[in-house]
Amino acid sequence: MASPPPFSLSTDPFASTHCILPPTISKIFGTTVKLGKIEHTHFRKVTPLRRDQDFALKASKRSMGSPELTRQLNNNKFETLSGAEDGRDIFNDLKDRFLSFKSKYTENNEQFEKLAKAQAPKFMVIACGDSRVCPSTILGFQPGDAFMIRNVANLVPPFENGPTETNAALEFAVNTLLVENILVIGHSCCGGIRALMSMKDDENASFLKSWVVAGKNARKKAEAAASNLSFDEQCTHCEKESINISLSNLLTYPWIEEKVAKEELSVHGGYYNFVDCSFEKWTLDYRGTKLEERGIIATKNKVYWS
Repeated sequence: MASPPPFSLSTDPFASTHCILPPTISKIFGTTVKLGKIEHTHFRKVTPLRRDQDFALKASKRSMGSPELTRQLNNNKFETLSGAEDGRDIFNDLKDRFLSFKSKYTENNEQFEKLAKAQAPKFMVIACGDSRVCPSTILGFQPGDAFMIRNVANLVPPFENGPTETNAALEFAVNTLLVENILVIGHSCCGGIRALMSMKDDENASFLKSWVVAGKNARKKAEAAASNLSFDEQCTHCEKESINISLSNLLTYPWIEEKVAKEELSVHGGYYNFVDCSFEKWTLDYRGTKLEERGIIATKNKVYWS
């Protein structure tokens, strides 16, 4: 698999990062993978982030068990809040979007009536809070499909670190909702990972630093494996390594490890690269993973969607 082209990041490790697309990339030809078949798609032209983009999204009943829902805007621009006209109340845009959603709600009233009584999601998703990384947009999750928690750098702290919002959500999803899959999604140009890689041991603690330090083992692995590469490339390596650290940390929770061992629960990693619009997915191989070697996991069923 060819490595994605190099990119530049913001010089401030604690600011919202952005990627500068390589000038050589003007078109992306890829595939959209849907259960049972591959559908070819063509992205006309990659424009800088936060600009309007051509948009086509299909969500199929077969993909997540949701009703058939297809949204395709031909020759129209993907509307973003950042693209709203100057002087216009940004909440007017949100109002329009809500009313658009309400029309779909009305059309699928029976489905939403069922969801109002109970939820039975198949997925627990842990993703980054980055505004460019929305699991529902990327993977087409519909209401009722996935119980989600988003935090800085999509990290899962180990059990012994004590209570956090993330493991509270995990406990509820696994023990009450009985989800069958946990999916940890990392992404390119992650500001939280860049902050982790930029930290100095003698720095004063902050909320951000106190949180991302949970990924310190991923940082060590990235620095060791990519010591001869640039800092930006080390960050990319750490973005992926941190996902595996989180998968390993999931097994430190007794009620997760027990269900994984009984094959009642599967644990997956995913990496979304929005520079070239690709997605990698893999599954933790519990039988091949040595629990005593924290952070060293075996994987299976790895696929690459582009």
